[in-house]
Formats: sequence, C-alpha cells, structure tokens
Amino acid sequence: MSKLEAFALEIPDLSTRTAAELIDYFVYYLTVINEVVAARPSEVACCFTDLRIPPYSNIAAYLANNSNAKKGKKFIKNKVGYVLTRHSQLEIQKTLHSGPARIETSLLLRNLLPNIQNMLERSFLQEAIDCYEIGARRSAIVMTWLLTVDHLCKYVFENKLNEFNAVLAANTDKRVKINSITKEDDFSEIPEGKLIEFLRQSGTITNDVRKILETKLGIRNSAAHPASITVSEVKATDFIIDLVENVVIKYPRA
Repeated sequence: MSKLEAFALEIPDLSTRTAAELIDYFVYYLTVINEVVAARPSEVACCFTDLRIPPYSNIAAYLANNSNAKKGKKFIKNKVGYVLTRHSQLEIQKTLHSGPARIETSLLLRNLLPNIQNMLERSFLQEAIDCYEIGARRSAIVMTWLLTVDHLCKYVFENKLNEFNAVLAANTDKRVKINSITKEDDFSEIPEGKLIEFLRQSGTITNDVRKILETKLGIRNSAAHPASITVSEVKATDFIIDLVENVVIKYPRA
C-alpha cells in the first residue's frame, strides 16, 4: 500500500467527499505528510489519478479562488504553489483518523480505562473507544450508553435495591409492568426514561446526574437510528467522557 493510499484511508467518508473537498485533503497530504514546500495543481491532480478518483474539473482555478485575499481563504499561494492556512490545516487534522489532534483525544479517552475497576466494564469501554478511533462514532456512543445503564443497574442491585424498589412499588405509570426488582434482568422491563426518573427518586443519583443522563439519552437515541444527522467527533468525545467520569466512575460498584 502506498503512502497516499494509506492517507486516503484516514479521510472520513472518503467515498462521499466531493472532488473539491478532496483537493483540500490532497494539499494537506502533499505539504504536511510529504513535507513539500507547496502543492502544485499538477501534483494535486496526480493524487486523484493515483487513487483512481475522478478529478475536479479545474484544480488550478479552485486553488486560486480559495487563496490569499479571498474571504474565508483556505490556501496561501507562494512562488512554488499552495499551502493550507493554519486554520484550514487544523480543521482537516481534526477530521482525520490519525494525526496529533486525534491521537491526543484518543489518549484522553484511554486514560479513563484505569479508573474502571470492573474488568468486564473496562473491556467493554475499550471496545467503545476502539469504535471511536476508527470513526464509528455512533457505535461508540451506543456502547458507552449501554455500559453506563448496565453499570447503574448493577450499582442499584448491589447498593440501593430497597430504596429503588420502594419507588418502583409506588409507580403509577402503566408503561412499567413490574413493581419490584428481584434479579438484574428485571431492569430491562423499565423504559430508560423512567429508569432515570426512578434512579433520581430513589436517591441513587443526584439531580445533576439525572440531567446528564437525560441529555445523553437523547443523543443515544439519535445515534442509534438511521438519520440525516452527523455525529461530530467533539460530541462523541464529550458523550464518552461525561458518562464515564460523572456516572460510571462516580458510582463505583462493590
């Protein structure tokens, strides 16, 4: 595999990127990865050819129209060719599946792992982070939510079962078909929105944690269903860190 092909695999949603967007990535490849002084239009065109991707109709015009004095410029032109502005370079760097920004975020997430005492939970979180690192952000969100809910249910069963069952017994919502938890599997009979409510009423979680869970439940619901929304790296990162730090670690199991 060539260096260019390896780089192309790091571009998120490569198959749906427009030719214009790929010009930005190819200038990044040439000037940052290959460390050439500046990218020439002909060199950018070679990237399209080598990857067997239909090229932009007029690469030279695109580079010129998005450089120097133009508002919202992406490139700076010098005597050799074009380089990305610092802002544009950082924006591209953030989207790649590797690079300084992504590596820093991945390390931040992996630093959560030693704080998870239960080895099965730690392994599950590891898989969620693996999903995040390959760009499967929806999967990372869903897995982190499942980990959090399972952790809380086990925490209740080990520490707050009497208080939780007292709230459950007083429940009048007909969507909840049980009035007592006798085994861990019984929690699956409770809709997640109601589960959060019962956790707060039983004193298992604070009101601030309730707010976090309700917000994250909405994000999980969006991520778990086919939709036109895009889950950003920032949102996925915040989702994982917020739940792990403020719920899973905050409520350690016995």
